[in-house]
Amino acid sequence: MPRAGLTPATVVRAAAVLADEVGYHRLTLAALAGRLGVALPSLYKHVRGADALDQQLAALAVGELAEAMTAAAAGRSGADALRAVAGAWRDYAHRHPGRYPAAQRVPAADDPEHVAAGERALGAVYAILRGYGLTGDDAVDAARIFRSAVHGFVTLEAAGGFGLPRGIDRSFDQLVATLDTAYRDWRSA
Repeated sequence: MPRAGLTPATVVRAAAVLADEVGYHRLTLAALAGRLGVALPSLYKHVRGADALDQQLAALAVGELAEAMTAAAAGRSGADALRAVAGAWRDYAHRHPGRYPAAQRVPAADDPEHVAAGERALGAVYAILRGYGLTGDDAVDAARIFRSAVHGFVTLEAAGGFGLPRGIDRSFDQLVATLDTAYRDWRSA
């Protein structure tokens, strides 16, 4: 019989908190079972295994990131929206260093919650790009550039990869300003 109060959703939430504490790549089912005060075999009543937990954690993280991005974009356009959404992305990565890497997992086609969360996140970026007149294939390219730039920056930042004596915030602001310039001056290939 499953432990009272323990559900798949509470298990995933506990995994998210634990991942933020110990790091995504150090999250194990054994550590999670210990955190929840259950035997490891009992955990399988709530999750099918490590890969299923990773998928559910990814859906949670993408949903949270999408919510942060959408809220940041609300009522903004152009460079202001771009700065706000990039800042929300970076802030999420700072606040949730363990679950942020999970958000990079591509949604499984049979996981409607994860697919919908990914569409909300992408929708926030596409809304900004429409403000620059970018649609269709140009928007796909521009969205990939946005994700690559912001994800690359926050990943390097989290790893301590910026050692030069210049403020990291200033460099991030310059990155976003560069994206703004690129989007304003976009030339279709």
